[in-house]
Amino acid sequence: MAVYNEHQIKFVRQSCELLHEVEEHLKTIIHEGMTTGEIDRVAEDMILSAGAVPAFKGVKGNPDYPATCCISLNEEVVHGIPGSRKLVSGDIMSIDCGAKLKGYYSDAAFTVAIGDVSDTALRLMDATRNALFNGAKATRVGNTVGDISAAIQQTAESAGFSVVRHLYGHGVGLNLHEEPAIFNFGIPGSGPDLMAGMILAIETMVCEKAYQIVTLDDGWTVVTADGGLSAHYEDTFLVTENGPENLTTINLEGTPLLRY
Repeated sequence: MAVYNEHQIKFVRQSCELLHEVEEHLKTIIHEGMTTGEIDRVAEDMILSAGAVPAFKGVKGNPDYPATCCISLNEEVVHGIPGSRKLVSGDIMSIDCGAKLKGYYSDAAFTVAIGDVSDTALRLMDATRNALFNGAKATRVGNTVGDISAAIQQTAESAGFSVVRHLYGHGVGLNLHEEPAIFNFGIPGSGPDLMAGMILAIETMVCEKAYQIVTLDDGWTVVTADGGLSAHYEDTFLVTENGPENLTTINLEGTPLLRY
């Protein structure tokens, strides 16, 4: 598990600042009727124009990941591939994006509601985002990774939802995915100790119904097995002696859910 020094943290911070600009801009252009591919092209153009590269494009798989963003709708949990699908009223959409700038990675995600969505969808979004905030609050020197995971699980399940078991958050920095794995469920006090200088992409993936998931034939898109809705939130955090620092600041406590 990497512990980063101040010089390295400076570059991770720059990558996160770029990703913040990209995702905040995406929030301003989303509208009913646009395609997920259009969203992806805007993100890619911004990242490339800044002298960075999309972190996800070309990630090894079968096939390699073909896009800049993962855009997942409704029952899609993560890794949805952008394309010609148009946003319609009633959709909830998660956008997950990452950038590599000067050799350092950033990673963040958010979920939005399009038009007239169900009360259940809004409650799911709220619980998933609150799970991220509570997981972040547990990200303190002296705690463990299991404390983060337990906080996420308790928040989601107390709201009546289930957490994904086979996907997880992760360390990030010189690589897109580093140790430790940060599951959405866990036991307080278990797992690796948290140390100042660790950089963690904490991501909450919560399902409306059961937590079982399957991967579609495209090799990437993960969906709920029962067709229930799913929401996804993520930010990149630096562990410090004074508590967690949100480096991407895509999701902030006290702000309203994103509705279009």
